[in-house]
Amino acid sequence: MISIPKGTKDVLPSTSYKWQFIEDCAREVARQFNINEVRTPVFEHTELFARGVGDTTDIVNKEMYTFLDKGGRSITLKPEGTAGVARMFIENGLASSPLPMKSFYITPCYRYERPQAGRLREFHQFGVEVYGSPSPAADAEVIFAASSFLNKLGIKDTRLEINSIGCKTCRAQYNAALRDYFKPRLAEMCATCNERFTKNPLRMLDCKEEECKKIAAGAPSILDYLCPDCAAHFESVKNLLSAQGIEYVVNPGIVRGLDYYTRTVFEFVSTSIGAQGTVCAGGRYDGLIAELGGSQTPAVGFAAGLERLMLLMDNTGVSFPAPHVPAIYIAGMDDVSRAKAFALVGALRARGISAECDLMGRSVKAQLKYADKLGAQYVAVIGESELATSSVNLKKMSDGSTNCVQLDDIGKYITENQGGTNG
Repeated sequence: MISIPKGTKDVLPSTSYKWQFIEDCAREVARQFNINEVRTPVFEHTELFARGVGDTTDIVNKEMYTFLDKGGRSITLKPEGTAGVARMFIENGLASSPLPMKSFYITPCYRYERPQAGRLREFHQFGVEVYGSPSPAADAEVIFAASSFLNKLGIKDTRLEINSIGCKTCRAQYNAALRDYFKPRLAEMCATCNERFTKNPLRMLDCKEEECKKIAAGAPSILDYLCPDCAAHFESVKNLLSAQGIEYVVNPGIVRGLDYYTRTVFEFVSTSIGAQGTVCAGGRYDGLIAELGGSQTPAVGFAAGLERLMLLMDNTGVSFPAPHVPAIYIAGMDDVSRAKAFALVGALRARGISAECDLMGRSVKAQLKYADKLGAQYVAVIGESELATSSVNLKKMSDGSTNCVQLDDIGKYITENQGGTNG
């Protein structure tokens, strides 16, 4: 038997309804915020991620699935969604479209890392990207959309943490302060931090090694080095969130793991899914479009991992809506009545009603047993007498009650007695 690759997971019929619920909530929140869907390729030229995500990140250095195609080109499976959307924005000339451009995606992503709770090598993200607005209101709206999404899922066990990591001007001063702080401690820190010391000392604050984390805890705070514009921007974001009733905690330690972030960064954190409890995160990345060859365009967004959201919901007892069940199962007693059942099911489906009939050649008893396993709300058995009278007894499975209904009126009866048409 060929087994599934490590770090991937099948979505079975018994759990797919959970995925559909999360995705439906994402699409509904996007609709409320007038955010339109975009879809980008699952693979891109490797250079896009090296330049966009950053060559000092763990993603680029350690985790990307990169290969040469048959033309000898270096291709990478997307490790995150933002770089691809940024490439799409530039390549399709969307800077000339009405701004801001508000977009969302639901996409698979790929990272080669040790599989753990809610974090697989193939995973799925819901992301929102807003291009064209430098306003703090865009930051607040993106955070509001993320909060609305989590609330719509029924997730309460999260804490919003926010920070500002400044712009190029104040970042340069802060990087100098970090180098002064870390330089006498480099011998105690890991090889990765020693490499980042020269390239991007800000990333040293994001190291997961315990000794490095202890040292980084005493580092200077970026908030003490913000230039007046960045400080005012961050203050406005905080005021807008408070006005919207969104609670937050300022955490100067948040720097995010990607090089393209500027100014506002944020995370929704939970303690219910293990040590790495971030379930939704994002921030502003005003320099990304220019870095990839486009015109200077401010941008802000977030992404949430669907697997981690599902794990959080399961761990905290958040209920999913009941899985879909058919409105009716129509059983046939012989070949003629099976053919009639098949025709009736087709007519019901054309009316938008979820209906099932036998496809396995089962006995009537076995058909009824199967209908019960499916959770069918109504069951009907068609035989010679039902064909002769063009009527059938509909049994309501929840209470066992029956009603005689004309075959042509089954759809009307179900619609009127369910208050809907889709089972």
